[in-house]
Amino acid sequence: MTRPEIETARLRLRGWRPEDHAPFAALCADPDVMRHIGSGATRTPEEAARAIRSFERGWSTRGYGLFAVADKRSGGLIGFAGLSSPQFLPEILPSVEIGWRFAKASWGRGYATEAASAALAFGVTDLGITDIVSICQTGNAASERIMQKLWMRLDRRTIDPSCGREVTVYRLPRPERP
Repeated sequence: MTRPEIETARLRLRGWRPEDHAPFAALCADPDVMRHIGSGATRTPEEAARAIRSFERGWSTRGYGLFAVADKRSGGLIGFAGLSSPQFLPEILPSVEIGWRFAKASWGRGYATEAASAALAFGVTDLGITDIVSICQTGNAASERIMQKLWMRLDRRTIDPSCGREVTVYRLPRPERP
């Protein structure tokens, strides 16, 4: 599947480029950005590069994945948003996860909500995905607010077996069948 490019008022959701590696590595090395991701550990540049390769494989194997998100004004990478398979939490499979991660310098500007809304619309409208969840570590109030802005509803709290931390799962209500 050819990956679409999505434009919003301020953002461009697009494929990953070589020039995205350094800013993504910096984002993944920031303890404030990573504190609610997995064990909370930062990532090395090599681990960040492996993650980008994994994002790219998602597109080729599933037909959806995580978009690089660039600020339209500067063109620079500010984070990612998109769809993935939450293999780390088997109890909710085969649900598809909507997720995001943004550089701290872009926090508080509505970018994550704007990008996640566009990625969610792509998943629902273009791909017809009806079972979509979003997962955050319990206590990540900023991500929970975004989930609520996306009209998602609290589904459950459970333990992420990959790191032993409690997570909160929100789910997009499924359309009523006539």
